[in-house]
Amino acid sequence: MDSSKGILLESGTNELEIVEFGVGKNKFAINVMKVKEIINPAKVVSLPHSHKFIEGIIELRGEVLPVIDVAAALGFAPSGQPESDKFIVAEFNQQKTVFHVHQVTQIHRISWSQIEKPSDMYSGLESQVIGVIKLEEDMVLFLDFEKILHDINPESGINVEEVRKLGDRERSSKRLVVAEDSTMLRKLLHDTLLEAGYANVEFFENGKDAIAFLEGLAEDGKDASDEVNLVITDIEMPQMDGHHLTKRIKEHPSLSKLPVVIFSSLITHDLMHKGSMVGADAQISKPEIGLLVQKIDELVL
Repeated sequence: MDSSKGILLESGTNELEIVEFGVGKNKFAINVMKVKEIINPAKVVSLPHSHKFIEGIIELRGEVLPVIDVAAALGFAPSGQPESDKFIVAEFNQQKTVFHVHQVTQIHRISWSQIEKPSDMYSGLESQVIGVIKLEEDMVLFLDFEKILHDINPESGINVEEVRKLGDRERSSKRLVVAEDSTMLRKLLHDTLLEAGYANVEFFENGKDAIAFLEGLAEDGKDASDEVNLVITDIEMPQMDGHHLTKRIKEHPSLSKLPVVIFSSLITHDLMHKGSMVGADAQISKPEIGLLVQKIDELVL
């Protein structure tokens, strides 16, 4: 699979391309922007005392990559036909990982507005699902791959120690708005930003709610720059993604001067141009929380 697919979508349209894949009888999706290629199963070398979701490692064109058994991570049984399974080679959070799935079906181009936040009825998978996509007669679950990696290695995520390394911090009254759909990451961002001295932080689950709040300030006749000092946004969010949120802010006459920092696992060399196209003031890859705090300081203090 050519990694340029998906990148060709115009930035800020609130659209994405997904790879639909199967595990057991369930259908799941991964953002095409995360996918480098899809390959047939390769020889996996087992690692002693590794996490139960880690099958082992493979060598792919000179790189040694970990292989995660997605069925095991989701509590499903093996396919029973391993020779017909597929490996999805993905890159995000500044690392490459191989996800072992049972089949890969097709690519869909959809809008983030088609992705609904999972309700309590999905309690068994809720923590690992970003949203639910309705495609004709099917429901496809959009997986939170960052959560799967965090479950395997919590140290790979946002770490408050990175902020503590910055030294003693003064408290700031600056008000930040954060758009982040993951409950886990909202909690981690709350804790780390508080440690960094930013106690006045308002969180929203997606870009749609965040822009409604910001535009509401403008409609009430308030100077948005007096009410909010900076916006931090993820990219992958149900209803409205971070690129579209950034575009809406930068095109709004009363909000355009508001600094926007995109903080996402999808910040790679190949994808930086997408954030630049919509006017982001900075783009920082998860989990570089120390760099995020330094950029906030630069933009608001």
